[in-house]
Amino acid sequence: MPQQKVEISLKDWSFEKPTALILLEDGTEIYGKGVGKQGSAVAEICFNTAMTGYQEILTDPSYAGQIVTFTYPHIGNIGTNQQDMETLDWQSRNGVAGMVIRANITSPSNYRNQQDFNQWLIKRDIIGIADIDTRALTALIREKGCPNAIIIHNENGEFDIPALQNQVNAWGGLEGLDLAKTVTCDKQMTWDQQCWSWATDNQNENGFTTLSNPKKHVIVVDYGIKRNILRCLTNLDCRLTVVPANTTAEEILALNPDGIFLSNGPGDPAATGEYAVATIKTLITSGLPIFGICLGHQMMALALGGRTIKMHQGHHGANHPVIDNSTKKVEITSMNHGFAVDADSLPEGVVESHRSLFDGSNCGLEVLGKPIFSVQHHPEASPGPQDSYYLFDRFFANL
Repeated sequence: MPQQKVEISLKDWSFEKPTALILLEDGTEIYGKGVGKQGSAVAEICFNTAMTGYQEILTDPSYAGQIVTFTYPHIGNIGTNQQDMETLDWQSRNGVAGMVIRANITSPSNYRNQQDFNQWLIKRDIIGIADIDTRALTALIREKGCPNAIIIHNENGEFDIPALQNQVNAWGGLEGLDLAKTVTCDKQMTWDQQCWSWATDNQNENGFTTLSNPKKHVIVVDYGIKRNILRCLTNLDCRLTVVPANTTAEEILALNPDGIFLSNGPGDPAATGEYAVATIKTLITSGLPIFGICLGHQMMALALGGRTIKMHQGHHGANHPVIDNSTKKVEITSMNHGFAVDADSLPEGVVESHRSLFDGSNCGLEVLGKPIFSVQHHPEASPGPQDSYYLFDRFFANL
């Protein structure tokens, strides 16, 4: 049975006529002002509750196949800069398909600004819509789940609704999609950049430092890795070799690593797992320490015999409470995922290490007696709190 259409728009537009539209799969039409690139994109629409870090969010490869609705009303007012990018040079484009914001973009006001946000969106091929009731759209997603949608920016204000509806209906959604292959590196790479730091007596300017004395060698399997995760690993004096998502276990082990990291990434873990799970299974039997984050966590669970499920609305934001089941400590974390591990499916010898206090969903696992663990949340805190940074230290202690 088709869902009932919902009216979401600002009737008293602050502009002459709509130049952008979001059309949901149920036929709901949401009009607003176009920002960023002109064009259209079909994707799943979700919402993010973070109050800061819009540039990091919009360049997170894990958002491939999604349109991000920001619940915070003022997005773009501090401009953009090169240092806050999460997309890597080898990733051909950012993952996000589109952006939805409440207030129109204002002139940038921040000492770190290097480029106006709207011009940055155009350069990054991101389609946006502003001047809509994002609270109503968020409530719709919360109640009905993340719908498939098409976002269109057309300065002429002309929209062929039947044709656009056909495009939405023809898209099958994120389930069954292997999107890691669209954002992974295409060849083996190295990484030596460390986290950003303030200037000291021995350092003349602020910025990122370079690893000079590596103590361990870690292989990073790239399913859509973020820059700040790599920096957190190099901050532990780890030399990093980044390999494509489809690299075999034999190729990885031939590099003689001290440990293996399974990265974050977009899409359905079961689809990526069609080639990644066999690799991870072999890596598990190698006895090497393994640490996974987000998609890496989900595929770790699949390799161990568990299963993953599509979530109703997913978790996207920087204020998610998670409990560490071993210490009973509550951490505020950064999250970005639409799939989750079914904790009830974890086999004997694998325990749930972390759990969401929002909805009780699984947020971590560890293999008893082995230096293997993974988490659903993002301890690199980009953007977000650093409560879970200790997980990187735990991984390093296993090496």
